[in-house]
Amino acid sequence: MGKPIIWGKKILIGITGGIAAYKSVELIRRLREHGAEVRVVMTQAAQEFITSLTLQAVSGQPVFTQLFGRQTSAGMDHIALASWPDLILIAPVSANTIARLACGQADDLLSTIYLATRKPIAIAPAMNTEMWLHAATQDNVRRLQARGGMLWGPAVGEQACGAVGLGCLLEPDELITFVETYFAESQILMGKKVMVTAGPTQELLDPVRYLSNRSSGKMGYALAQAAVEAGAEVILVSGPCHLPIPQGVSCLSVTSAQQMEAAVMQHVVGCDIFIGAAAVSDYRAESIATKKIKKSTEIFTVVLKRNPDIIAQVVALENKPFVVGFAAETDHEIEYARVKLQTKSLDMLVANLVSDTRGFEQDDNEVVVIQPDQTIEKFALAPKRIIAKQLMILIARTTGMGVVALR
Repeated sequence: MGKPIIWGKKILIGITGGIAAYKSVELIRRLREHGAEVRVVMTQAAQEFITSLTLQAVSGQPVFTQLFGRQTSAGMDHIALASWPDLILIAPVSANTIARLACGQADDLLSTIYLATRKPIAIAPAMNTEMWLHAATQDNVRRLQARGGMLWGPAVGEQACGAVGLGCLLEPDELITFVETYFAESQILMGKKVMVTAGPTQELLDPVRYLSNRSSGKMGYALAQAAVEAGAEVILVSGPCHLPIPQGVSCLSVTSAQQMEAAVMQHVVGCDIFIGAAAVSDYRAESIATKKIKKSTEIFTVVLKRNPDIIAQVVALENKPFVVGFAAETDHEIEYARVKLQTKSLDMLVANLVSDTRGFEQDDNEVVVIQPDQTIEKFALAPKRIIAKQLMILIARTTGMGVVALR
C-alpha cells in the first residue's frame, strides 16, 4: 500500500477562540498519523480554551502564539510561517477571526500570516447558529471565498450553548477527508500543459479610441489560478486587464484580437487543454485613423471587418488540445450554447447569462456546462474562483486526466 496522499505535506493549523478548539488536538494527531508535518498558531482567545503545551505535545513542534515572537530570525514569525506550508487550515475559526481576515486587519500572528501568505487557505467555522447565519458573517465568508479561501463546514449539531443547528466544527475525520481531497485535486493536472485566454480585446479606431467590451478577465484569471493549483503548467494569454497575474502562471499580454491570435497560435502547440475564456471582439475597424478623429458630422460611420476566429483555429489543429469554449449571453444561453458547441466542434462549452449581479465585471458567476453528448451540468451562483475549480475538476474527469469526485 502506498503512502497517504498527505504524506510529507506541510500543514499550518490556526486555532481561534471557541470550545471546539479541543477537537484540534485530535485533528493534529491524525494529520501526523497520515505523515503530515504540522505547525500550530494560536490566537490569544484560543489559549483560554486549550494550552499551547498540549498542542506542542501532539504536534511535536513549538507552538506560535505571539506576533512579535523570537522563534525565527529577527522575530519575523509571520513571514517565515506564511511561506512554509503547503496548506493553511484554521480550525476552528470564530466569527471574530472571519471578520478580521475579511477586513484585512493584522493585529495578531494569525491575521498577519493571512495577509503575508500566498498559500492556499481553508477555514472550518465553529460558532452559534445565529452568529453563523448573520448577514455580516455570511458576507465576510463570501469575501474570503472570493479571494480563494476554501470553506469546510460548518456542520449541524448540538452547540455549547445548548442550541442545535448549523455552526459546529466538522469532526477531525471529516476535516482529514477535506485535506486529502484538496491535495488529490491539486494533482489532477500534474504534468499537463494548459492555455487560458482571458479578458477583453481592444480594437483601435484611432490613436485614442477603441472598440471593446465589459469583460474584466476575472473568470479567465480564476481558471488560470485553478489550473496551476491543479498542478498544470499554465500559459495565460490576456487582453488588457487590471488583475494580478496568478503565481506560477506564464502570462502573455496582448491588446487586439489579432495579437491574441498570434500569441495563441505560437504557443498552443503541445498544450493538452485550451480554455477560450477571453471575450474577443468579433469585429475591428477596417482602417485605423493615424490621427484623432475630430467631431464633424451628426452621424459617424465606421466600417468593420470580422476578426479571426481563434478558437476555430485551435480546433482545426492536427494534434489539437481538449478545447473548452465560453459563451456569455443575455438570453437563451443554453439554446445558443448548443449551437456554438456544434458549429465550432468544441469538446466542452461553458455558458452563462450576463446580468448586473453575475458575469462581466462581477466576482460571482453561475454557469451551465454542455458537452457534445448533450450532457448538461449546472454550477450554482458562486465566486468565480470556486466556479473555476469546479470546472477544472470536471475537465480533468472528462478528459480522463484525473478522477476526482466533485464536492
